[in-house]
Amino acid sequence: MEEVKAYIESGILELYVIGELSHEEKLQVEAMALQHPAIKAELAEIERSMELFAGEHEIEPAPELRNRILNSMLTNLADDRTFRTKNPSSPETPVVAMQQRPTNIYKYAFAACLALLLVSVGALYNVYNKLQASNQQLVVLNTQNQRFSKTVSMQDEQLTVFRDTAYQIMHLPGTGKTPKASMAIAWSPTKKKVIIDMATMNLPANDAEHQYQLWAIVAGKPVDLGVFDAKSDSSEMMKVMKPVDKPQAFAVTLEKRGGSVNPTMANMTVIKSI
Repeated sequence: MEEVKAYIESGILELYVIGELSHEEKLQVEAMALQHPAIKAELAEIERSMELFAGEHEIEPAPELRNRILNSMLTNLADDRTFRTKNPSSPETPVVAMQQRPTNIYKYAFAACLALLLVSVGALYNVYNKLQASNQQLVVLNTQNQRFSKTVSMQDEQLTVFRDTAYQIMHLPGTGKTPKASMAIAWSPTKKKVIIDMATMNLPANDAEHQYQLWAIVAGKPVDLGVFDAKSDSSEMMKVMKPVDKPQAFAVTLEKRGGSVNPTMANMTVIKSI
C-alpha cells in the first residue's frame, strides 16, 4: 500500500492524463492501473477533475479574433506588426483560414499544473507547521535545561554556604502579628555577605504592590539590605542581599514595592537579634 500511495503522489498519473509521458512510461502506468484498483480509480478521478476544471474555465474567443491570432501565429509567431491597416494601393492577399486543432490538451495541462501547484503549496505548509512545532519544542527544552542548570548551581551554592564555617545560619522567628512566619539567613562576619534561604522561607505571599524588605540594625539604626518576594512557587533557592558589617539584629518588614527608606514597624514580620 505504501508503494501504491507513493506512486500516486509522484505526479506521474497527472502527466499521463495530459500526455506528457513517453510510450514506455504510458505502458507502465497502464500496467500499474490494471494491477492496482486504487491507481485506476485515482487515474479516473484525475481525468474527471481536469475535465470539470476545463469546462468551468473554458472561454470561447470570438471567431474573427481567433482567425486573426491563428493566422498571425502561422506567419510570424504572433508578431503584433502583422495587424496593420490595409494599404488601398496594394492588392489584397487572400487569407486562408488555418484549420484549428483541438485545444483540450492545453486545458488539461493547465489544470494539471494548477493541481500540482496546490499539492506543493499544501505540502510546504505542512512542513512549515512541523518545523514551527519543532522549534517551539526546542525552545521549551532549552528553557527547561536552563532552569535545571540554574537550580543545580543554586543548590551547589547553598551546600557551599552551609558547609562554610565562615557563615552563621540564623533563624528569624515571626512577630506577634505573624507568629507562624519564619525564615533563615546565612551571614558571614568575615565576608560581610548576607544570603536568604528562599527554599525554607515561610512568609505570607506578598501582592504585586508590596515587597518584603530585609533590614540590619547597625549601631541602633536600620540599614537597608534589599527587597525580595515571598513566592511558594519560586525557583530561587537562595538570594544574595546587600553586605553588612557588625549587625546587631536582622528584621523583615512588608513595604511598598521597591522598598522604603525607613522600616514600617507596624508591618514587621520576623526579627532576630545576634
